[in-house]
Amino acid sequence: MPGYDFDIGIIGGGAAGLTVTAGAAQLGAKTLLLEKEQELGGDCLHFGCVPSKTLIKTAHVYHQMKNAEKFGLPRVEVSEVNYRDVVKRIQSVIRVIQKHDSEERFCSLGAKVEFGSPAFVDTHTIRLNGKMVSAKNWVVATGSSPSIPPIEGLNKTPYITNKEIFSLDHLPGSMIILGAGPIATEMAQAFCRLGTKILMVQRSGQILSKEDKDLADKVLKVLTDEGVTFHLNSSVVRTHDRGAEKEVVIKSAEGKETTLRADTILVAMGRQPNLDGLGLEEIGVESDKKGIAVDNRLRTSQKHIYAAGDVTGAYQFTHAAGYEGGIVISNAIFHLPRKVDYTFLPWCTYTDPELASIGMNEKVAKDRGINYKVWTEAFRDNDRSLAEGEQVGKIKMILDENEKVLGVQILGPRAGELLSEWVAILNGKVKLSTLASAVHPYPTLGEINKCVAGAYFSPKIFSDKVKKGLKFFFHLKGRACG
Repeated sequence: MPGYDFDIGIIGGGAAGLTVTAGAAQLGAKTLLLEKEQELGGDCLHFGCVPSKTLIKTAHVYHQMKNAEKFGLPRVEVSEVNYRDVVKRIQSVIRVIQKHDSEERFCSLGAKVEFGSPAFVDTHTIRLNGKMVSAKNWVVATGSSPSIPPIEGLNKTPYITNKEIFSLDHLPGSMIILGAGPIATEMAQAFCRLGTKILMVQRSGQILSKEDKDLADKVLKVLTDEGVTFHLNSSVVRTHDRGAEKEVVIKSAEGKETTLRADTILVAMGRQPNLDGLGLEEIGVESDKKGIAVDNRLRTSQKHIYAAGDVTGAYQFTHAAGYEGGIVISNAIFHLPRKVDYTFLPWCTYTDPELASIGMNEKVAKDRGINYKVWTEAFRDNDRSLAEGEQVGKIKMILDENEKVLGVQILGPRAGELLSEWVAILNGKVKLSTLASAVHPYPTLGEINKCVAGAYFSPKIFSDKVKKGLKFFFHLKGRACG
């Protein structure tokens, strides 16, 4: 058997790469982690989940301060936001988490960490910083970057992406956001709440296009009420740099052109895999513009080379990358043929209110030709939600014709946290009757999960057939009023 320098090499120090590195090293594999940036943590820590959620919290607190009267408090006169102070807070949170994602920590676990831009020279060997390094197995976990569309003039017009938005030296007075996916929508609300005038341009007639339209439209209304201006069914024709202002010309579905101007343009129109310079094509690893092709064990066309995380183009979530990292460990280290299963993979858009999903929504069920029924409960009927001043949103539970839960969507306060109960229920194959009969603390938002399950059983329990049976056997006398 050939002698390799390492049992396993991982290219990319983001969520997927760090998961594989930590697991493989602690299991006794001689492990090498390679990262092109100067620090570990990947896009999530430095330009994604961590800074965005920190910013969202800051904007949420500022929004509540400005709306103190809604809670029976005196009106508060708040000063304008100093974005540099906001950036300092974001960076302080990143620094705390960075300690967990440090070279020293992974060295303590037994993994060697090196920095640079590797390239494959054959299926087991990479070139890094002028030297050759080999491994029995490799994992490509290089993540993704913002996709920049070929819009006329954009290459000559200054713009920002999620890479720059959390380190701006001032709060933009106005911002045009191209795209209306999760990142775009979260940033639109956050910056609007901080005081930026926001204009959003979306090609389709719906924001958050992967979500059910009824829930996405409620998010749109909330953002509109807060001051965000939407241009739906609009394509970007061209952009211009007008000095202090940036210009975006858009065209409606009817062909009418409109010119928008703002201080800043944020491009948030999807992601593309980080594949440049790796030399994958030369060693026969198949990929396309969406990402590296993998089988259900996350093996590439070279079976000893795996790919995980955003670079596969499948599910671009940090928690999906971590899950996939575990799949790689099972296959590459334990040699157990474990397959990915995304049936009940959760996701959440962190607007206020949040929009969280697991399993199928109505849009997916319709596309697959599945007969389904929907059961809902509104947050305006939840006592804790009312006490907290939250009345927007609902939970949707989707059942197939065999009354099996296909998926759940929650639009409401802390929806991402509420969805965790469904993660356990659906992945653990817990009966719906168990949820309906379980005791939840009162008053909590979590009661809405129990209520929607109870709503499904109520027509069965309180049916005329049941009432007639009880009346016959136990001589019940029926209604006492009206």
